[in-house]
Amino acid sequence: MQSERGTDAPTRLLLLERDPEGCRTALRDLNACLGAHTEIVAADSGHAACALLRERKFDILVVDLDSLGDISPQPEIAINRLCRLVDGGLIIALSNGTSVSTAVAAMRAGAHDYIPKPLCGPAFAARVEELAQRHGKAGAMQIDTSAQGLEADFENFVGLSSQMRVVYEQIKRIAPSSAPVFITGESGTGKEVCAEALHRCGPRADKPLIAINCGAIPRDLMETELFGAVRGAFTGAVRDRQGAAELADGGTLFLDEIGEMDLSLQTKLLRFLQTGTITRVGEGVARPVDVRVICATNRNPMQLIAERRFREDLFYRLHVLPIHLPPLRQRPADILPLARHFLGHFAREENKHFSCIGAQAADLLVSREWPGNVRQVQNLIRRMVVMFDGREITPEMIAAADIEGHASTRPLLAASKPALEILPMWQQEQRIIEDTVAHFSGNIAQAAAALEISPSTIYRKRQAWEQMEHRLAGAA
Repeated sequence: MQSERGTDAPTRLLLLERDPEGCRTALRDLNACLGAHTEIVAADSGHAACALLRERKFDILVVDLDSLGDISPQPEIAINRLCRLVDGGLIIALSNGTSVSTAVAAMRAGAHDYIPKPLCGPAFAARVEELAQRHGKAGAMQIDTSAQGLEADFENFVGLSSQMRVVYEQIKRIAPSSAPVFITGESGTGKEVCAEALHRCGPRADKPLIAINCGAIPRDLMETELFGAVRGAFTGAVRDRQGAAELADGGTLFLDEIGEMDLSLQTKLLRFLQTGTITRVGEGVARPVDVRVICATNRNPMQLIAERRFREDLFYRLHVLPIHLPPLRQRPADILPLARHFLGHFAREENKHFSCIGAQAADLLVSREWPGNVRQVQNLIRRMVVMFDGREITPEMIAAADIEGHASTRPLLAASKPALEILPMWQQEQRIIEDTVAHFSGNIAQAAAALEISPSTIYRKRQAWEQMEHRLAGAA
């Protein structure tokens, strides 16, 4: 990791843990996951931590909530006092068995996050990286992934956020199977990369992967593209032609944008999945084909079903092994690794000398919403490399090259910012779900379909919210 005091200065972390054994364990885990470029100091009491914070500047404060008693018996008051001393550093609360209301109180008092003990090294390091970027310290702290024993890339994916590590684990578990895979995610999140990774990691890797975009081929040609045609089947069919399914025999058939497929062809696709045979256009002979089917869509499949644009029986035939790719705005820890990856790639391709992204430019990149996801980052970096010369990406380069997002780019020095209501994560989730239920006039099933969750999840969360509100009322 690197400190905001300079690229060569180590990141300073202060650990407050009164239990000697717990302190030794935490120090060992922190040293293992954060790397040699992080200076870690331990304090065994709240007063000792306050004294250290007055003497030196720390980038991260990791606080065991059970070790704050000498400052105040109320963790909320103690955290608030530490916040005034930490001078802009990240505050992460730790506890073993503390109630949910205490964790919520610590967050309200100024802690940036709450993590239960014991620490998981790589997960903790990734969370620190996410928090650093989310709170305007993207150029200040960088995780040393080599210290964690983690690979920077996975099968052409770039990113080590906790969300993407879940996706990588899913791919590893799912790849050996021959069951259909249903990939969902916004445009630009890497659905085709995911399909290619599933193919390469599975037993069919030495066989062909044939991809077909269901939204890019005219409706009257789609059946021919998918299943093939025989000579004379239609005007211009001068020879027999294999379709994508037959070309992929023994390998993988990837149906991108499956939600755009015509309903009449969906019926034939369902028959193919059920029988394992295809029939070329103009031919009456069924041919056996052995393929693994992977499909993807950027649409809400349940909404398509409700609108009668996608067959429900086909959906459940395909939706055996689902994978969802999170949008880039939900995994800000991956923005800079992606930007640096593309910068290195395009600098070599264009024979330019770019080698780094400046701290202010990094903060500007992380602050963006990126509605176009990874593809939008890729386009912006390439545009800057082509348009400019130099070694470091600057905010001025971003402003000049960002033709897609001038309206959504926030200036580094805004004259005034509108007030933003910050709520705990569970309250934000509650607001989203309840607003969706209200939109559907109280219909839980329709709201669940729109949110891509099960109705039982809404009922379960409502019970949890009620319990949380009772706890908070009691704590008050």
